[in-house]
Amino acid sequence: MEVVTFGETMVLLAPDRMVPLEYVNGFHKHVAGAETNVAVGLARMGHTVGWFSKLGNDPFGRYIRQVVRGHGVDTSEVRITDEAPTGVFFKEQISPDKIQVYYYRKQSAASLMHEDELNEAYVGKARILHVTGITPALSPECRKLTFRALEAAKKHGAAIVFDPNIRWKLWNREEACVVLNEMAALADYVLPGIKEGQFLTGCCTPADIADRLLKSGAGAVVIKLGANGAYYSNGRIAGNEPGFPVKRLIDPMGAGDGFAAGFISGLLQGEDLPSAVRRGNAVGSIVVRVSGDVEGLPTRQDVDLLLAGGSDLEDIIR
Repeated sequence: MEVVTFGETMVLLAPDRMVPLEYVNGFHKHVAGAETNVAVGLARMGHTVGWFSKLGNDPFGRYIRQVVRGHGVDTSEVRITDEAPTGVFFKEQISPDKIQVYYYRKQSAASLMHEDELNEAYVGKARILHVTGITPALSPECRKLTFRALEAAKKHGAAIVFDPNIRWKLWNREEACVVLNEMAALADYVLPGIKEGQFLTGCCTPADIADRLLKSGAGAVVIKLGANGAYYSNGRIAGNEPGFPVKRLIDPMGAGDGFAAGFISGLLQGEDLPSAVRRGNAVGSIVVRVSGDVEGLPTRQDVDLLLAGGSDLEDIIR
C-alpha cells in the first residue's frame, strides 16, 4: 500500500430536505468517516490505499465494508465483532453553511479496537500513514492503538500525516491538548485548521502556529484556511497557497478530508510542499460543491485539469 489509514467509519443518515431534524421524515444513507474519506479520495486518484477498523456484525457494518471496498480501498485488516454495533450519526442541514451532526457512537464497534490487533507489517510497508485525532478520542484502548501505529510507522520509515480533526463531543479540552500535541510532535506533516492550530499552540497567526508546532517536533505544518487556501512551513520555506474560488457552496463537510487526500496525493507524486498544498486546495474546492462525504471526491484527471487551468470547477462538477 502507498497509504494506510485507520479509524471509525459510520453510517450517515442525511435528511432529504433542509429543515430542522424533527421535521424530517426521509433520510438518505451514506458512508462517512474522516479516514475513509481520505482513503476513497486517494483511491479515486489512482493510489493504492488500505484502511483498517472494527465494524459491528450487522447490516450497517456490512454496508460500510462493501462501499469502502467497492471504491478500491483494501479492507483486509478490518475486523468484525458481535460485541458492539456499528456507529451511526444524523446530519441536520438548515442551509449550505449551517450544519449540525448528532452522533450515536458511544461504545460502538470501533471503540473496541485495541493495540494487540495492529498488524505492524501492514503499517510498516506503507509509504505514508494517515492518522487523525478522532481515533484516540474513542477509548483508552484506541489511544494505545494509535500511538502503537505511530511507533510502527516511525520504526519502518513510513511518513506520518496527522490531521487533528478535533471532535469536541469526544474530548475534554485539557486531555485533547496533551494527546494531540504528542501526536503532532511525532508527525512528518501536521494539517490543522486555523482554529485547531490556535487551540493546540495558543498562538493566533498561521506563521506563529506553524513555528510552535515545528519547534515541538513536527516536520512540516500546513494550516487550512478555508476559502483563503492554506499556509505552509517546514522551517526552510513558508508561504500561502490561495484557494480556488467556489461560486456555490453545497456541503462543507468533508472538505478537510478532501484536502488531506489531495495533499497526500501530491506527496506521493513527488511534488514539493507548495505544490502538494495547492493540490490539496484543488481537491477541497471540488468536494464542497457536492453533497455527501465521498460523493464529490474527484479523479486525478479532474484535479490535474483544474491545476493546469484547462477547466473550471463548474465544468468538473458537471
